[in-house]
Amino acid sequence: MLRLTLRTLLARKLRLLMSGLAVVLGVAFLAGVLVFSHGLSATFDNIVHGSTPDAVVRPQLEGVGSADAPVTQTTSTLTPDVIDALDALPEVARADGDVQALGMNLLAKDGTLVGGTGAPTLAFNHTGSPNMDGGQVLDLTSGRWPERPGEVVMDQHAVDHGDYSVGDDVKLLAPSGQLKITARLVGTAEFNGGGTAGATLLIFSTDGAQELFLDGKDVYNQISLTAADGVSQEQLAAAAQKVVPTGFEAVTGDKVAQEQEDSFGTFLSVINIFLLVFAVIAVIVGAFIIVNTFTILVAQRTRELALLRALGASRGQVTRSVLLEAFVLALVSSTLGMGLGLLLARALAGIFRGVGLDISGDVLTLTSGSVVTGYLVGIVVTVLAAFLPARRAGKVSPMAALRADAGAERRPLGRRTAIGAVVIMIGAGFAVVGIRGGPGSDALWVGIGAVLWILTVAVLSPVVGKPVLVACQAVFGRLFGTPGRLAGDNALRDPRRTGATASALMIGLALVSTIGVLAASLNASIDDSVDEQFTADFLVNAANFQPFSPSVGDRLAKVDGVGVLSRQQYAAATSHGSAVVVAGNDARFDQIYDLDVVDGTQHVSGEQAIVFDDYAKDHGLSVGDRLPLTFQGDHTLDATVVGIVKSNDITAPISVPLAELAKGGVARADTTISILLAPGADADEVHAALDKAVKPVPIVGVNDKEEFSDSIRGQVDQLLYFIYGLLAFAIIIAVFGIINTLGLSVFERTREIGLLRAIGMSRAKLRSMITLESIAIAVLGAVLGLALGLLIGVLLRQTLTDDLTTLVLPISQLVVFLVIAVVVGVLAAVVPALRAARMNVLEAIAAE
Repeated sequence: MLRLTLRTLLARKLRLLMSGLAVVLGVAFLAGVLVFSHGLSATFDNIVHGSTPDAVVRPQLEGVGSADAPVTQTTSTLTPDVIDALDALPEVARADGDVQALGMNLLAKDGTLVGGTGAPTLAFNHTGSPNMDGGQVLDLTSGRWPERPGEVVMDQHAVDHGDYSVGDDVKLLAPSGQLKITARLVGTAEFNGGGTAGATLLIFSTDGAQELFLDGKDVYNQISLTAADGVSQEQLAAAAQKVVPTGFEAVTGDKVAQEQEDSFGTFLSVINIFLLVFAVIAVIVGAFIIVNTFTILVAQRTRELALLRALGASRGQVTRSVLLEAFVLALVSSTLGMGLGLLLARALAGIFRGVGLDISGDVLTLTSGSVVTGYLVGIVVTVLAAFLPARRAGKVSPMAALRADAGAERRPLGRRTAIGAVVIMIGAGFAVVGIRGGPGSDALWVGIGAVLWILTVAVLSPVVGKPVLVACQAVFGRLFGTPGRLAGDNALRDPRRTGATASALMIGLALVSTIGVLAASLNASIDDSVDEQFTADFLVNAANFQPFSPSVGDRLAKVDGVGVLSRQQYAAATSHGSAVVVAGNDARFDQIYDLDVVDGTQHVSGEQAIVFDDYAKDHGLSVGDRLPLTFQGDHTLDATVVGIVKSNDITAPISVPLAELAKGGVARADTTISILLAPGADADEVHAALDKAVKPVPIVGVNDKEEFSDSIRGQVDQLLYFIYGLLAFAIIIAVFGIINTLGLSVFERTREIGLLRAIGMSRAKLRSMITLESIAIAVLGAVLGLALGLLIGVLLRQTLTDDLTTLVLPISQLVVFLVIAVVVGVLAAVVPALRAARMNVLEAIAAE
C-alpha cells in the first residue's frame, strides 16, 4: 500500500502541486510571521541589553514610565559631586554622567524632516561606558567620536536619509533655546546589539550636549555605573543608593532592561498578535481548501478505491493510504512554505521599515521554534482536513468497482443544517451578551459569536448559498445563453463542492467587510468629534504628537490675524497609586474651549485641577477633594479638585494650570497650540501666514478642523490598507482554491466536455462556461462574506459606541469588493478554461 500510495502521488504531479499550494501559502504566512516576530523581538532585546550598564542613577519614576504615558523631560539633574561620590565607592569601577534630551530632530540637506513620525530620535552624549555584558554601548562604524561642542555622530540610516556625508554640517532642530542649529558630522555609529530599530541617533560630546540641552550647566540627567570586579548589580545599586540625593534612585541594569522590555513588550505583543491572527486566518482558509480538494479526489477515485477493496485492501488500509497522501503533501508543501515564509518575513520587515521601524536582517532567520511550528501546523492541519475524506474513502464498497457510474454517495444535508442552526443560535447568544453588556469585553463576546457564525456559514454554504447560485444561473442564462445555463447547472450540480470552494473566499471577504464597517464608522466618529469638541480655528501639533519648542508658539503669536493663542502641555504623573496623564492648560484655554461641566467649574488657577467624570468616579473624587500628583524625580503637586467635566479629547483626565507643571519638574514644552482667529480676519490668509511661520520647523503642522480630521483619518486609513494587504493573502489562497477546484472539475468532466465539443460547442463558449462557473463560485463567496461581515461589523460597532459614535455602512466599498470578487472569478478560471478548451475531442470522449 505504501508503494502504491507514493506511485499514485507521483502519477498526479499537477494535482499534487495544485493541492499543495494552499498548504504552501498558509505555512509561508505562518512561518513568515514567526520569523518576523522573532526578528522584531531580537532586535529590541539586542539593543536593550547592548545599551544598558550595570546600574543607573536616575530621577525616581514612581510608575511614570508607563508605555501609555506621554514623553516628559524632567528638570531634575545631578551634579559632578554626585559622580565623584559614586566613583569613590569600592563597589563602583566607574561612574559616567549621561546627558539626554527629548524633542531633538534631524533635518535633511533639503530641509525636510528625517524620521520624527515613527521610531524616536535619541540625542545623548558619548562617554564610552560599558554595558552590562562588558562591551561598548555604541559601536563606531566610521569616522571618530565627537570631542567638542558643535560635533555630532549619527547612525548610518539617518546619514543616508539626510543625504549627508562625514564632514558635512548637519541641520538640527533643538527642543529649547536656539531652535535651529548646525553641527559637524564626524562619524557614524550604531548600538552594540546591532542596528537602531529605526531610531535616529544623535550623539554629542558631553560638554556639547550640556550646551544644547542643559543651558551649558555642568550637570547630568542620569549616571551610568559599572560594577567593580566581583560586585553584583544588586550590591552596586544598594551601595549607590546610600549616596544619591533625594528624588533619585539607583536601580540595577537588569531592572532598567526589564522596564524597557516591558515598555516595548506591549507594543511588540500587539504587532505579533495582530500578525499571528492573520496567519491563523490564512491557515484556516487553506484548511477549507484541503478538505474540498481531498473530497474531490476521493470522489474521482471511487472506482479505483473500490478495486483496492475488491482486491483485499481493508477499510483501514484505504483510509491510511489517503492520510499518507495528505501527510506527504503536507511535508513537501510545508518545506516549500518555510522558504517562502523567510522571503515573506523580509517583505514584512521592508513594510515596517517604510514606517520607521527598522529590523536588522541578521535576526530574520528560521529558528528551530518557527520550523517546528510551521511543520507541525502544516502537517496537522492538512492531515486533519483530509481525515473525513479519507474516512469516506475507506467506506467505499468493493461492489462500486462493478458499476459504470461509480461515484461517492452523498448523504442528505438535513443533519448538517440542523446542527449548523444550533451553532448559529449559540453564536447569536454570545452576540446578545456582548450587545447588552456582559462580564469582560463586550467586543470579545461578539467576536466569539462572529467566529462561530463564519465557520458555521462556511459549513452550511451548500444550503444558505443555493439561492445565490440559482440567481446566478438565471442571470447567466439570460445574458450568455447556453454556456451561462450550463455554468449555472455545473455550480448547482454539487452544491457541497461549490459551497466549500466559495467558503475560503467568504472568510476573507467577511473579515474585509467587517473591518470596512469599523473603519468607516471610526472615520465618521473622528469627524464628528473634531467638529463638536475642537472649537479652535487652527490646531498646531507635531507630526508624532510629541512635545516641541515653545519658540514655535512665540512665532505664531506674532502672526497678523491671530486672536487667541492657547498653549497646552501633556505630562506623566502618578496619583492614587497609578500612572495618569496630566494636561497643563494656559489661562487662554477657557477662551477657546467650553467643556461639559458636571460639577464645579472648568476654570483653574494656582494649585487647582479639573478631572474627567470617569476618573473621578474610579477614584472617588468630588469637588473640593485633595489630589496629590507625583512627577518624575519625586516632584509633587498638591492640587485641589475644583471641577469635574465629561471625558473629552480636548484635554487630559487631569488638567492643571500650565505654570504648575514647573512644580512637577516638567521641562517646558508645548504639546498642542490652539488658535482662534481675530474678528474679521481672513482664514485662508491667516492659515498661509501660520504655515509660513512654522515652515522652518517641519516637525510641526498647522491644521484647520478639516485638515486635523484628515490627518487622523489618514493614520486610520494607513492601518486599514495594511490590514487589507494582509487579508489579501488569505484571498489569494482562496483564489488558488477556486483554480484547484475548477481544474479537478475539468478533469472529472473530461468526457462530458468532449461530448459538448462534439455536438458543436465552440472553444470560446466552453471557456465562457468555465469562466462563468468560476464567477458563480466567487459571487457566492462574496455575497455570503459581505453580508456576514456587514452584520458582524454593525454588532461590533454597537459594543464600541464610546469610541465609534457614528455608524457608517461603506456601501461603495462593498460594491467594489463584489466587483473584485467577479474579477477574482475571471482570473481563477483562466488556466482551467484554457485546459478545457485545448482538449482533444476524440480523446476526451474516449476517457473514462
